Amino acid sequence: QVQLVESGGGLVQLGGSLTVSCTASGYDFSLYGMSWYRQALGKAREQVAYISAFHNTKYADSVKGRFTISRANAQRTLYLQMNSLKLEDTAVYFCHTDARPNYWARGTQVTVSS
Repeated sequence: QVQLVESGGGLVQLGGSLTVSCTASGYDFSLYGMSWYRQALGKAREQVAYISAFHNTKYADSVKGRFTISRANAQRTLYLQMNSLKLEDTAVYFCHTDARPNYWARGTQVTVSS
C-alpha cells in the first residue's frame, strides 16, 4: 500500500535555507506526479509545488523563484529545497502522490524564526 514519510523539517532563521524530503513506498514511484503541500496554523492546506512523472514542475506564486521541487526515482524520494525563507513559510509540509489522492502522511514542521 502507498506510504509516504516526510523528513528534514526544523527551525531555520529568516532568509535561511532548508531541504525537506519524502520517501515513498508501496507503488511505482516513477509513474506518478508528486506534490508538496503546506498547512500553516489556522489556515487551509495549500499546494506549493508539483512535479510530474516527466519532471515537469509548477509552483505557487508565493514560492516561485525560492523553492525547488525535485525527485530521485531510483531512491523513491521527493525533495523540496527552500531558499530565502520567510516567516510566512512556517507550516507543516506534506508530500502527496497522485497514486493515492486521498492519502496524507504526518508531514514535517518547518518553522522560520526572526
